[in-house]
Amino acid sequence: MVKISATIITLNEEKNIRRCLESLQGVVDEIVVVDSLSTDQTESICKEFNVKFVSQPFLGYVKQKNFATQQASNDYVFNIDADECLSEELKQEIIKIKSLDNPKQAYFCNRLNNYYGTWIKHCGLYPDKKLRLYDRTKGEFQGKYVHEKVVMQENAIIGYLKGDLIHYAYSSKEALLKQLDTFSTLRAKEYAENGKRVSFAKIILKTCWKFFRDYFILLGFLDGKKGFELCKIYSHYEYMKYSKTRTLLKENN
Repeated sequence: MVKISATIITLNEEKNIRRCLESLQGVVDEIVVVDSLSTDQTESICKEFNVKFVSQPFLGYVKQKNFATQQASNDYVFNIDADECLSEELKQEIIKIKSLDNPKQAYFCNRLNNYYGTWIKHCGLYPDKKLRLYDRTKGEFQGKYVHEKVVMQENAIIGYLKGDLIHYAYSSKEALLKQLDTFSTLRAKEYAENGKRVSFAKIILKTCWKFFRDYFILLGFLDGKKGFELCKIYSHYEYMKYSKTRTLLKENN
């Protein structure tokens, strides 16, 4: 039998955390919430549930998630964000894993994104494959500033869970733009520190290719108006990411 701890990092997630916690009830054996000193009702909502609540100033995404994993009582951990929840099919898949005598060391699942009221099935955003259930003795979160992910040891056996991890991604276009502005700055910082060279021609090619791939090749047009909007926004993210990298490199020379 396998026991599983769910880990969540939070900061002012009163609008999302209840839905997330409710979806975990009867599925995992423990819920660990590591909170970055929220000033809203996040803590009080969490305390309505049987969770281990830990206050920890934000260490950065990678360190904060690994810190949360370290607070868990069980080696098998399901990492979930506050704005995510489990579909019914995914719940049953996780429960099945708990009954196995010899489970795999990690499992991917698909993530289905909701863009302020619309489920996005294309645009390169579905299936948005994520490795979320894993044995913490065989892997950990890695990355630098943004887009952290679990990296497993080379000999780890990895499986796939049916069902979707439901992601209520962005409540508005403005929320997405704000987040991508932050992410592009962090990614540019990482690229600049690694000495990644970016020409103006490369910026234009990357931007145009991103839109063409997501909208035409990955069928973003099938998601209608929201699909077109997302493809434009994410292509602009490419532009911001590489333009900021080019600016940082110039400033450092």
